[in-house]
Amino acid sequence: MNILGISSFYHDSAACIVVDGEIISAIQEERLTRIKHDSQFPAKAIVECLKIAGLNISQIDKIVFFEKPFLKFERLLETYLAFAPLGIRSFIKSMPVWLEEKLFQKKSIKAELTQLGFTSDQLQELYFSDHHLSHAASAFYPSPFEESLVLTIDGVGEWSTTSVYVGKGHKLELKKKIHFPHSLGLIYSAFTAYCGFRVNSGEYKLMGLAPYGRPLYADLIKEHLIDIKEDGSFKLNMDYFNYCTGLTMTNRKFDKLFGGHFRFPEQEIAQVHMDLAASIQVVIEEVILKICKDLKETFSIENLCLAGGVALNCVANGKIKKSQMFKNIWIQPAAGDSGGALGAALAYYYHDQEKARIVSSEEDRMKGSYLGSHYTDNEIESELKRHHLSFEKADDEKLFDLATDMLIEGKSIGWFQGRMEFGPRALGNRSIIADARNPEMQKKLNLQIKFRESFRPFAPSILEEKCSEFFSNVEKSPYMLLVDHFKEKYIIADMGELQNAKGMELLNIPKTAFPAVTHVDFSARIQTVSKMTNPIYHKLIEVFYKKTNCPMLVNTSFNVRGEPIVSSPHDAINCFLGTELDVLILNNYIVHKKSVSASQLINYKNKFNLD
Repeated sequence: MNILGISSFYHDSAACIVVDGEIISAIQEERLTRIKHDSQFPAKAIVECLKIAGLNISQIDKIVFFEKPFLKFERLLETYLAFAPLGIRSFIKSMPVWLEEKLFQKKSIKAELTQLGFTSDQLQELYFSDHHLSHAASAFYPSPFEESLVLTIDGVGEWSTTSVYVGKGHKLELKKKIHFPHSLGLIYSAFTAYCGFRVNSGEYKLMGLAPYGRPLYADLIKEHLIDIKEDGSFKLNMDYFNYCTGLTMTNRKFDKLFGGHFRFPEQEIAQVHMDLAASIQVVIEEVILKICKDLKETFSIENLCLAGGVALNCVANGKIKKSQMFKNIWIQPAAGDSGGALGAALAYYYHDQEKARIVSSEEDRMKGSYLGSHYTDNEIESELKRHHLSFEKADDEKLFDLATDMLIEGKSIGWFQGRMEFGPRALGNRSIIADARNPEMQKKLNLQIKFRESFRPFAPSILEEKCSEFFSNVEKSPYMLLVDHFKEKYIIADMGELQNAKGMELLNIPKTAFPAVTHVDFSARIQTVSKMTNPIYHKLIEVFYKKTNCPMLVNTSFNVRGEPIVSSPHDAINCFLGTELDVLILNNYIVHKKSVSASQLINYKNKFNLD
């Protein structure tokens, strides 16, 4: 059975192809349109996924959408009625859009698919999944578990904001849920907006900012904003929020509670914003840990799967791992709405059609999340010649030798290999890489290459077999979704100097022997690299390790601020020419910035809207 999964119309649209339960391809629309978090119908992604799968449109047996639009409209309408007459401005603004576009989404989806060439008979097979079931399915079915608890936490689906499923074999059974407007995702987004970052894209900035602050407002949040029960269930005090009926996340009462420190985008980040970030992060972690503790006690299941946008909070995930409540944890790498396309297809095949599921306790079935496009040498060489770039082509052995020497020299490399990653993280195929030991590298990558805020941390890609030598609790983290602390023997910081430093002063104090990937609290967002799922990237780090005794590299996504991760050689070349990247490596082709003339460079800094 060939299934097309689709998510779209909110943020991070995506498509995937699942064949007889096997994930064949999956792509976010943003990678192809070059519009960050693109919410449009994923027409380009559908075409590309079919191409990768080697399928014609006529060979698709079932089309599955990731949620039920009518239920979402029902929630919106009931919310306005519940809060009436508040929110009349927001109601008047949103209703025409819903009535014209979203209420009749089934018709809209069919029109888009017809334009692509799908037949009326195929469109009879259009099926709508439940939003949180799609998330849960995206986590459970690719996981290496026969049985598992599945916890989904996000902003909101149709009605649910938090849900608990038990997965066993091919079935998922809903056990618990919390309804809108009470939402961990939305309270975190409220603080994201209050601290001057964009909702649905800036939450990871808030998480990265948190270690610079102190949780001074945590008690205030728990006293006024959220009532947390011992089992982790919670209720928000809607007197402080505006997202039900207004055009903003928070209101004047919220602003007054926190001393009137609303930050506008691009304003200087003050200590109070760092403290607010630290405070909401601590509260979110407390709720999640309480939920997990109750689930373990209630169901006595040793495995946990996570999905939904909040599952991208790798700091909270690291706390679950450190608690040792569960023997095993598996997190869907595309945990947000893009992964809903994948979950919808898998839910239909396994849950609805009750197909037998193959489980391997050794590896998950996400194929390292390398599910996107790949390019041949001919395609790459043709693109390099079209840009009139000088290049050399090296065999594998020479490539690894040259690349590692350049890394040791302090050069940054745009590293483009194999199939593109699915999900928000670059995992070594569309990455910018550098030497983790270089104390100047974090600042260089942030300011000169990524054009982004200086406080943003970078992740280490470390050989999977070496991870436990360097980190305290994590042995395996293939999708960069767990944070852990470096072991004490690698800490070099002057503790007295650290204690006296505040806010951004912490940035300039070396903390470990790997300063480019160490956050201010001695932690790192880890990606373990496996020889099985990415032999090329593993070999590169292995050669680097043999030369330096350091089994890790800096890994950040190959893009600038506000730009989707590069997809094609054309995208990669543009990013290379528009930034201060030193070297571009596409498959086995090497381009040095020193060989590029001034007339070939691109003004890239203001090309994309700030995220």
